[in-house]
Amino acid sequence: MCAATRFPEAIPLRTIKVKAIVRALVNFFSTFSLPKSGQTDQGSNLMSKIFAQVLKSLYIKHRKSSAYHPESQGALERFHQTLKAMMRKFCLESGREWDEGLPLLLLAVRESVQESTGFSPAELVFGHTVRGPLRLLKERYLSDTATPEQNVLDYVSCFRERVHKACEIAREALSASQEKMKRKFDKKSVQRKFEVGDKVLTLLPIPGSSLQAKFCGPYAVQEKLSDTDYVIGTPDRRRNRRVCHVNLMKPYFVRDAGVNSSSSPAALSAVPVVVPASPSQYSPESDGLVFVCAEGCSRLRN
Repeated sequence: MCAATRFPEAIPLRTIKVKAIVRALVNFFSTFSLPKSGQTDQGSNLMSKIFAQVLKSLYIKHRKSSAYHPESQGALERFHQTLKAMMRKFCLESGREWDEGLPLLLLAVRESVQESTGFSPAELVFGHTVRGPLRLLKERYLSDTATPEQNVLDYVSCFRERVHKACEIAREALSASQEKMKRKFDKKSVQRKFEVGDKVLTLLPIPGSSLQAKFCGPYAVQEKLSDTDYVIGTPDRRRNRRVCHVNLMKPYFVRDAGVNSSSSPAALSAVPVVVPASPSQYSPESDGLVFVCAEGCSRLRN
């Protein structure tokens, strides 16, 4: 997905091995040209040497998001949810495979106006509205007047002006949308800072179960990359060093020895109290329902 225009692309693959991914990317680059940089997660296929060599040979800077932090690519993750819901509905209603309807679903997404930019992704990329499902619906119910003819020079001049103006408006709308989302997020967020050498607990997946995670550690902060990313030393795992987002970290505090000993189960165990026994007595003032067993101690008579 293009970060500026929100133009999405989805290519069905039989396997997600690095060679298949590289072939699909080269095919995509042949249509939309080579980007200056690209961001991916830290999947094993995207962190391989072959993938790094291909990007280096094409002079593409590889930016890696923080591990186990999908918010780093929030727009892309949200598109994944939308596309999965659309493919599920397509398969249930048509009874066909999802890859057969993928091109039409992408066409519908690309012509939909994005709330963050105010334009459709196709309009920002191609400079005009595409003739998709929404355009067909408009033509069906409204009389579409014929557009006047233009020569090539007039069309190119108007095209450049239209694309430039649309990109400026989209950039301003995207900045305003990001500021609005940031203010909403900052209301409930807590700022945390760590220094090199601090002991922290990190939320990491449980070995052997990628669907479960827990706070592990304590680990030491080895390097501070930014206000949100830190390099953590994990000597007990296969990777000795890893980049972690601040949202997956919390400070580690050592318990005081005195407090720990006083709050131990042995220190808090109940102490038995011995009450000296005395012969049961009958109180003439009672109503015959209470036995006086000891001084200040009575019980009901059976």
